[in-house]
Amino acid sequence: MEHNLAVGLDIGTTKIVAMIGRKNEYGKVEILGIGKSKSLGVHRGVVNNITQTIQSIQQAVQEAEAAADLKIEDVTVGIAGQHIRSLQHSDYITRPNSENVIDEDDIDRLINQVHKLVMLPGEEIIHVLPQEYKVDGQAEIKEPIGMYGGRLEANFHVVVGQVSSIRNIGRCVQSAGLNLDGITLEPLASANAVLSQEEKEAGVALIDIGGGTTDLAIFRDGIIRHTAVIPFGGNVITEDIKEGCSIIEKQAELLKIKFGSAWPGENKDNEIVSIPGLRGREPKEITLKNLSKIIHARVVEIVEQVYVEIKNYGHEEQKKKLIAGIVLTGGGSQLKHLKQLVEYITGMDTRIGYPNEHLAGDSDEDITSPLYATAVGLVLDGLKRQERKKIEEEEVEDVAEENQTEEIREEPKKERRSFLDKLTERVKDFLDNAE
Repeated sequence: MEHNLAVGLDIGTTKIVAMIGRKNEYGKVEILGIGKSKSLGVHRGVVNNITQTIQSIQQAVQEAEAAADLKIEDVTVGIAGQHIRSLQHSDYITRPNSENVIDEDDIDRLINQVHKLVMLPGEEIIHVLPQEYKVDGQAEIKEPIGMYGGRLEANFHVVVGQVSSIRNIGRCVQSAGLNLDGITLEPLASANAVLSQEEKEAGVALIDIGGGTTDLAIFRDGIIRHTAVIPFGGNVITEDIKEGCSIIEKQAELLKIKFGSAWPGENKDNEIVSIPGLRGREPKEITLKNLSKIIHARVVEIVEQVYVEIKNYGHEEQKKKLIAGIVLTGGGSQLKHLKQLVEYITGMDTRIGYPNEHLAGDSDEDITSPLYATAVGLVLDGLKRQERKKIEEEEVEDVAEENQTEEIREEPKKERRSFLDKLTERVKDFLDNAE
C-alpha cells in the first residue's frame, strides 16, 4: 500500500468497522472508504469466537474496499476489552557516568526496568507511559534528555492486558487475509480523533461508550495520565430494556435509539409506544417514562463507575484538575440527555465529541458521527506510523548514498519505538511461529 494511505480496523462488541484514509495536501485526513459489519463473536471487547469474528472482519473490509476501490493489506487494530487495567509505578536507574548527558539509551534502560514488574499470570505490559521525570531529586522534569545527573527516575502510567486476548485479535486479522501493521489502545485512538490539543493541555477525561465496554482516557498537560476500561456499554442498557419490557432484542435496541432518554423527568406519563407482539400475540404498550427509568438506572451505574476512575486519577487535587471537563464519544454518547446526566453526576463540564479534529472539512456527516471515533483514531495512528517509516527509509537511503559502499550501512538514529510497536512485532512473531 502506498505511503499516505492507512486502514483502521475497529473490532468492537457491536460492530466491526474498516476505514481507509489518506492525508491530503493540507495535512488533513480524507476518508476514502468505510465498511461496517455486525460484530459476532466479540463479547465485552474480547474475541470469544474466532471464526465469526474473521467473517465479520472480511465483510467490513470488502465493503470498505468496494467503496474506495482499493485493495486493503495492512491494518491498524485497536485493543480494549475488560482485561485492560492500568497502574501507576515509579522506578529509577543510577547512571554509571554522571558527566555524560542523559540520552535516549538512559530512558530506554529506565523503561526496560519497568518491564520487569511482576504481573498476574497471562498478563503483559502493553504500554509504558512516562509521566514526569526526576533527575537527582529535582522533580517535575518533562524532558530529561540533555541534562546532567546520576540518578534518573520517573513516574509511569503502565497499561496491562491479557496477552492471549491480544494474540486472538492478531489471529483474526491474519486469518482474514490482512497484515497487522500496528496495535493501539482504543481509548488512545478515540482521544486522538476527538480531542483538541488545548483540551489535552487543560486536562480532560474522554469517555468512549461502546457496545460492550466504556473506555476512559484522561489527559493533562498534553500527556495521557490514566486509562481504564469498564466492562459495560450500550448493550447492557438494551439488555435491561429487553428484560424490563419483555420484548426481543431488536425491538429493545430500536426503542433505545428512537425514544430512549437518560433523564426520566423529560417524559410525560401519557407518552406510550406500541410494539408489535410476536406472531399472533397482542401488541405491547410501553410508557416512555418507564423506558427512560430503565435506561437512567443503567446509565447512572456506568457513569458512576467512570467517575470512580476519574477520582482514582485524583482530579480533586489542584494540579490534576481537569479544566476542560469531560468529552463523551462512541455510539452510546448519542443517547438523549446523556450530557446533562453526566454533568449532574460529576459536576464537570461535558460535551459530545465528534471525530472531526483532523478530518478534511468536507467529510461526510456519517463519518463524523461519534460511532466512528475509534476507527478514525486508528486511521490517524496508521498514517502516523506510515510517516515514521518513510522518514526512517529516507534516512537509510541518505546514509547509504553517503557511504556508497554497501558494507558500512550505519543504522540511522531511530526514534524510540513505542511499546505498541514492539508489542505488534511480538504478536506478529508469535503468529508466524505458532501452529
